[in-house]
Amino acid sequence: MSNEQNGYMNLSNSEKFLPQEEVLDIHRNKSSITIGVPNEITYQESRIPLIPQAVGLLVANGHSVLIEAGAGKSAKFNDNEYADVGAQIVYNSEEAYKADIVIKVAPPTIQEIELLKSRQTLISSLHLTGQTREYFEKLSAKRITTLGYEFIKDKTGTFPVIRAMSEIVGTASIFIASNYLSDQEYGKGTLFGGFPGITPTEVVIVGSGTVAEYAARAAVGLGAIVKVFDNNIYKLRRLQAYVQSRVFTSIIEPKVLRKALGTADVVIGAVHSHEGMSPCYITEDMVQNMKSGAVIIDASIDQGGCVETSHVTNHKEPVFKKYDITHYCVPNIASKVPHTASYALSNFFTPILIKIGEMGGIENMIKTDYGLRHGVYFFNGILTKPYIGEYFTLPYQDIELLIAAFR
Repeated sequence: MSNEQNGYMNLSNSEKFLPQEEVLDIHRNKSSITIGVPNEITYQESRIPLIPQAVGLLVANGHSVLIEAGAGKSAKFNDNEYADVGAQIVYNSEEAYKADIVIKVAPPTIQEIELLKSRQTLISSLHLTGQTREYFEKLSAKRITTLGYEFIKDKTGTFPVIRAMSEIVGTASIFIASNYLSDQEYGKGTLFGGFPGITPTEVVIVGSGTVAEYAARAAVGLGAIVKVFDNNIYKLRRLQAYVQSRVFTSIIEPKVLRKALGTADVVIGAVHSHEGMSPCYITEDMVQNMKSGAVIIDASIDQGGCVETSHVTNHKEPVFKKYDITHYCVPNIASKVPHTASYALSNFFTPILIKIGEMGGIENMIKTDYGLRHGVYFFNGILTKPYIGEYFTLPYQDIELLIAAFR
């Protein structure tokens, strides 16, 4: 039976049982939006926020998507794939930045901020620790609405983008460690895992969040012995339940940690701090006491690192050796697998963009969706995050008051 025959016309499921007045209101509010996806110019940022299938879905819902030529190249999505599903390929950043909503992975540079227009919406990461007062002043002057996707919450109160990227980072960290452990220059020519008659690989993980969970899953799956350290007993218990294995767990007691590090083949630093800088739990003396050829993956390096001997590296020169221990300290590990990471980002952004259109614009969406509202740090040019205002001595206002006053 067609939609016309069953009496519902083309109404969505959410509209079928609403009073006629509310149905009319929904139709009045719906709008078509233009979405711009510019090239990422931040060093070694290879991800793209929307994959071709997602763009096709947005176009099918009546929206226009402007993709800058080559934007998906590093993630292995070509322009033809986007054009085939209805995207408009533009050949300079200025065109992409004319859209109602500009969406990107990395924060815009000062030069990119100049391309933004008044009353636009920008969705990107913020990377607060890497920004300056000038950065926020420039954004404020544009009178735009900006959302940091790492701050957006879902209905459970968690941060879905951070979790998705952390899942990728945790799994990838084990495969990166395996690669270097088998290398004759940076490792010992050892195959990661457990095999009959051979002592299994020992993995020490500091931290017990999502990165640690997925690193433990991957390591256990390959047959390694896994030891997890954290000062939060609840999180250690939760990790054991999620991994479904009785992995060794301990609070971070220096003597116990030092002993575990002394026999470890691989160390994963997976400490995350809500205060911005991760605590340094592994001292230089502990690293010096580790066995030759071991590998450290400091996934906390974007917050300063939890290993005293760590310093930031990049995807072109990802490792260095100190005390004959290989250190991998790349901040954006997810960019090492941009195709997979782009799918994860796109799965998050696409439903939000569709709902923004259904709600008649970003302002209506922000008013009704607390989780999305939590990601806003500028509303029409007004700073809404107190900690940003206090840190950079900038004026700010409560987002709830701004939304209440908005008409």
